[in-house]
Amino acid sequence: MGKDYVPAADAAFDVFFNNLNGYVDQKTGGNVPEWNFIPADDRNGLNGQYEGWHNAYAATLVPHTSQQTAEKNRLRKSAEKALRNFVNHYLRYPPVTDEDRDNMSIPNPDTTPTPVPPPTMQAEADIAFPGVHLVELTRIRAITTLDPDARSAYGVRIDWGILGGAAAQDKFRLASPPVTGADLPHSVFTRKKKHLFDFDGDSGKTVYFCLRYENAKGASGPFGPLFQAVIP
Repeated sequence: MGKDYVPAADAAFDVFFNNLNGYVDQKTGGNVPEWNFIPADDRNGLNGQYEGWHNAYAATLVPHTSQQTAEKNRLRKSAEKALRNFVNHYLRYPPVTDEDRDNMSIPNPDTTPTPVPPPTMQAEADIAFPGVHLVELTRIRAITTLDPDARSAYGVRIDWGILGGAAAQDKFRLASPPVTGADLPHSVFTRKKKHLFDFDGDSGKTVYFCLRYENAKGASGPFGPLFQAVIP
């Protein structure tokens, strides 16, 4: 998460708010204002928020009461909310320029795409048997939560294969037990936490599974552990 552009310290917040408020007044003032898209009521409302906050803040710079501190804190919260709403509504888009935002100490939008790395964590799942020849992978999940970028875990590729000779419903079978997920001839992609397989005609046969995460561009992470089940 990026650094908050609104200063946390009261003194820095007062300077920031005053600068932004003055800049908006400059751009919206005069007989032919450069910015004519901000309603006068909203501009005046921002001025009022700053004045209310500043007066309450100034009262705490000299010996003061706890009630004055509480009032300063209340107006800080109210002013900051109004300021953020004003920025988001009026100052994020053209005709406000990047230079304008720099002058107001508002961050400009990041136009550089952030690369999403391939996944680094492995995946696993539980097995359920909801009916005859039905095998369901449930609770699809990461074996570890230690992934540097959660966006890389966009979905899960389920590799699978059935041990035995070729059949009409599946010509690509395993001649021997697999050693790695790469040995499995079939795969399906899902973004859900469970996936149901219907192995009609294959009851009594052994099916193997292996899971791996993929990012949105299809880059795969490492295979998880192989696991197996006898099709009911």
